[in-house]
Amino acid sequence: MAHNKLTKAEIVDRISEQADVNKKEIQAIVDAFFTHVKAALLEDRVVEFRGFGTFEVRTRKGRERARNPKTGETVRVQNHGVVVFRPGKELKEAAWELRD
Repeated sequence: MAHNKLTKAEIVDRISEQADVNKKEIQAIVDAFFTHVKAALLEDRVVEFRGFGTFEVRTRKGRERARNPKTGETVRVQNHGVVVFRPGKELKEAAWELRD
């Protein structure tokens, strides 16, 4: 099944049409929003949007014997941070109905 992408530019277009505000202003707001979310995550803060979901950084444990998929070479991977998303109750329930 093909998945359709929604880009930041499309979000800006939709908000601009809905709110009757010019795209340049909406672009600045959306960029500022993502800047603040990213900064909070990099400060190891949890970012919560009630009804939508929660973003947070977790530590992924390193491995001594990982494999480079391009070369097949064995490499060591250190512990590192990964951003995870947990959907909120409303989003989880709405998504539940999307697939058979």
